[in-house]
Amino acid sequence: MNLLKEYRGIFAWCHEDMPGIDRSIISHNLAVNEKCKPVVQKRRNFNPERSAAIKEEVSKLLAAGSIREVKYLEWVANVVLVKKKNNQWRMCVDFTDLNKACPKDSFPLPRIDQLVDATAGHETLSFMDAYSGYNQIKMHKPDEEKTAFTTDQGCIVTQSCHSA
Repeated sequence: MNLLKEYRGIFAWCHEDMPGIDRSIISHNLAVNEKCKPVVQKRRNFNPERSAAIKEEVSKLLAAGSIREVKYLEWVANVVLVKKKNNQWRMCVDFTDLNKACPKDSFPLPRIDQLVDATAGHETLSFMDAYSGYNQIKMHKPDEEKTAFTTDQGCIVTQSCHSA
């Protein structure tokens, strides 16, 4: 416990503490099939409780620079809210149409216990933000606008790669 307290400054405690990894190191590219027609999903309406949860999450992500507002897009997805075990809402984006336009990755994600075991003896543990459920790898600039989603606050694009 003393060790954790001593190094508490290295942990991210809010969205603003997670600036992401510089694009010169890595960025996430989308391999969208050019033959696929872009899809603009019709915006869903949410009840007041869910709308407030979406507004709160979008405000946090805008303040952190993880997302930005845009206009005139070809790809637009909806947000989806999922109730977490602690009764709070988790905001996700329905990238079903975008995922269909990208080739399938034949390499499954490793199991978390294997990842943790593989870090033994290494100086650096991870760039992952497991606390919020996504990592902070930035989107390749030309692909950002394909990750647009719509809310009552307008159309937003992700600047960091979020789990889809």
